Amino acid sequence: MKLVNIHKRYVFLFLLGVGIQQLQAQEWTLNQCIDSALVHNKKLKIDANNILLAKEKQKEISSNLLPKVSATFDYKYYFDLPTQLMPAKAFNPAAPDWQFNAAQFGVPHNINTNIQFGVPLYNAQVYGGIKTTKIASKLREVQYQKSKEEIYVTISNMYYNAQIIKNQLQFVESNIKNASKLLDNLTLLKEQKLVTGTDVKKIDLQVKQLQTQKQLLLSKYSQVINGLQISMGVSKKNITVSSTINYKELAQYTKNKITDIELVETKSALNDSEIKTLKKGKLPTISLYGSYGKIGYGYDVKPNDFLDFYDVSFVGLKINIPVFDLSRKHKIKQKKIEKENTELQLSLLKEQNNIEIETAQKQVAVTKNTIDNTIEQINIAQSIYNNTLLQHKEDTASLTEVLLADNNLKMAQQNYLQAIVDYLKADLELKKVTGNILN
Repeated sequence: MKLVNIHKRYVFLFLLGVGIQQLQAQEWTLNQCIDSALVHNKKLKIDANNILLAKEKQKEISSNLLPKVSATFDYKYYFDLPTQLMPAKAFNPAAPDWQFNAAQFGVPHNINTNIQFGVPLYNAQVYGGIKTTKIASKLREVQYQKSKEEIYVTISNMYYNAQIIKNQLQFVESNIKNASKLLDNLTLLKEQKLVTGTDVKKIDLQVKQLQTQKQLLLSKYSQVINGLQISMGVSKKNITVSSTINYKELAQYTKNKITDIELVETKSALNDSEIKTLKKGKLPTISLYGSYGKIGYGYDVKPNDFLDFYDVSFVGLKINIPVFDLSRKHKIKQKKIEKENTELQLSLLKEQNNIEIETAQKQVAVTKNTIDNTIEQINIAQSIYNNTLLQHKEDTASLTEVLLADNNLKMAQQNYLQAIVDYLKADLELKKVTGNILN
């Protein structure tokens, strides 16, 4: 008996602590939770950074069309001057052709300073690369949009789950209150020897079971809230959700292009651009280049030591013509196969989307009717329970009938909450498949 009292004391302190925590928690709406996630969610920040990376890549490719300038400085000191072979005929016309004389030319100190520049005049692959990176940047933006939609769905589902648990807690608390009143009445009747002790124990057991159910729901609610906060990126805040579940009449959504289809279409455009760029690889590239600088020669043995500088500059035109590149041909074939797969995937997605919209619309209509039916069932079950309880007081209904009416009421309550969950999820799915998730 002492252990039971200690257990009850711990349960009371736990429930009291949870109750105080809920009083201190700030109530957030679904829109507030979603807005917080769109700002603080780390996965979304990663996708946003990927958009910036794609834009920087686009700038990098575009910069290949700008002139490039570099400056160099080169100094050499020769311990041994380079040796060259001179034809012997240069000094002796009668010498044979195969005879050479070794000669060293130059001075020990050699200094080269110059500024070099290059200007691309025509490069088809660079132009194709610029277009490809623009499409790749758009692909990142579509992926970012898809991530936002996924976060919207995740947050909404968690929020709905938290709302359902909160409403279940309210039903359980109401049932505990009703069962406690019945227990008090039966206890009085037992003292008057109008009911047996077994009847009292049945209701006492029911009260304890409801209290245990309440503890489990409180623990489950805390877990869902923690998951919701992590997804929102505000795990250190103490929040709670609204217990009022708002659902509108049958929603009519305008059909828009879903991000999955837009994503595949963008990938298809990317494949087209990559194929065109590869084909342009067989075109020549033309560039202008040049250099301006000075070259210095120095000699360090007196009396003829010196260091003299001379100007050196040139400008040139370079044309690079690809003659044979078999790998490019195979790369084009690979991209064409990828293109075909993308087109097949796009066709499949469009067919699936039409079916998903039709299915979601039917599900929304069915679940809405189910909600209306379960509301009526709750009202009937509550009326039956109240009448049965009154009849029990007047000794015209048995305790078994009271418990049966109580179970029917609980089942109706649970069916009502489940119907709301099904409706909200069906409505969310309809938003998703019609491309209205963020509208």
